Amino acid sequence: MGLKSFLSRPLAAYVAHQYQKWALHPEAAQQRVLQELLRLGPATAFGRDHDLAAARTAPDFQQRVPVRDYEALSPYIERIKQGERDVLWPGQPLYLAKTSGTTSGAKYIPITKDSIGNHINGAKDALLHYVHRTGKPQFLDGKLIFLSGSPELEQVAGIHTGRLSGIANHHVPGYLRRNQLPSYQTNVIDDWEQKLDHIVDETLGQPMTLISGIPPWVQMYFDRLTERTGRPVGEVFPQFQLFVYGGVNFEPYRRKLLDSIGRPVDTLELFPASEGFFAFQDEPGNPGLLLLADAGIYYEFIPAERFFEPNPPRLTLAEVELDRNYALVVSSNAGLWGYSVGDTVRFVSLRPHRVLVTGRIKHFLSAFGEHVIGEEVEQTLREALQQFPEAEVVEFTVAPRVSDTATEPSRHEWLVEFARPPHNAAAFAAALDAGLRRRNVYYDDLLRGNILAPLQLTPLPAGAFQRYMKSQGKLGGQNKVPRLSNDRVLADGLLRA
Repeated sequence: MGLKSFLSRPLAAYVAHQYQKWALHPEAAQQRVLQELLRLGPATAFGRDHDLAAARTAPDFQQRVPVRDYEALSPYIERIKQGERDVLWPGQPLYLAKTSGTTSGAKYIPITKDSIGNHINGAKDALLHYVHRTGKPQFLDGKLIFLSGSPELEQVAGIHTGRLSGIANHHVPGYLRRNQLPSYQTNVIDDWEQKLDHIVDETLGQPMTLISGIPPWVQMYFDRLTERTGRPVGEVFPQFQLFVYGGVNFEPYRRKLLDSIGRPVDTLELFPASEGFFAFQDEPGNPGLLLLADAGIYYEFIPAERFFEPNPPRLTLAEVELDRNYALVVSSNAGLWGYSVGDTVRFVSLRPHRVLVTGRIKHFLSAFGEHVIGEEVEQTLREALQQFPEAEVVEFTVAPRVSDTATEPSRHEWLVEFARPPHNAAAFAAALDAGLRRRNVYYDDLLRGNILAPLQLTPLPAGAFQRYMKSQGKLGGQNKVPRLSNDRVLADGLLRA
């Protein structure tokens, strides 16, 4: 056993003990977080606009701070991007995490001096919990891969700005930095194919013990390793012990990823987002993720079925129930206030509070981490129809087509019932691809990196949507066809209709 793994055991036990202090009493932890937010919030433009100085309790807070999505919060973000201080949180953010998924394109989520620890400590403590629960710290003595975006950052009003994974790369703990791969020089390569070859070059022959990343990106790395060596990943890296993942639903990738490894390895799920590091799997084998109630984030939960009501209930952690879907709302020391993250969660245990991530409050497509929303595909189609005025669409939906083989690429599939088809279907599909790439930076990244192939346009026969909806007992009334799905249930049903 190496020095790092030896020293990690007492540290892991200490961290797990500290977590237990609040995990069994999360309501008290949340009350402390709320009081700290209300102590510092009044000194900001947002605080003055919402009279936070007069708020003392959770009902006071809810009365003054409405639930917002990014679009509603963006006027404050724009003030930050213009260089104004003390807008959402005292001072200026340390970073702006650039992400995607709104009608206006890119989002800029603040990360402050007070909130950066949430992102970094969440991932670190997840690994330490794994050590504590399993007694297997040996991965700390080997080489670790964190597949991420480029750590190169741009400047917006003097604020470092980039992808969250790139920002986090600058804060890898020193005791892990020497073990980390790929190198900085490789990590900043923009072209994913080229970057992947360099990663393979740097890792072959190394004692890799931990691999972390979004599943489709990891799968491409695994495929390239097997192409290069002719062996499964578990043989290429006999010391490979732990696969850490998050960001997308793992289930569509599980079989192929584990088959690519060729032998059992431990897995660890995280719930990270630009808005905060919310939860991690604290018990191996337990799918529930421990909600971080003492990390500068105040949580509220809206029953998913009531989210779109004019004044839906906003429940605190003390009021949630098991086995109900809730829309997640956060306020944090990053300067987010009543912010609707868009994710839905379901509690599978209380004290400690553990959740499963069950989806998005609105229809979405993020099978590959792209976070495409309905407004983006609707605007894209509208723009394409303007370019091809001869075409007329009856109905459409978009679904992922996840490849099971190395020869068939993954892609989006647009299933469209045309009243009048475009004269040039290939050009129409190319226009859709170009429009979505302009609106969604993650989708553009996935295509530029050759992780996704250009979309597949599948014309459906006349009446396909009506036949499908009728077969589901949803024809007529207020029933609507989802524009986006994160699985192929609807798509495959339409192809059979």
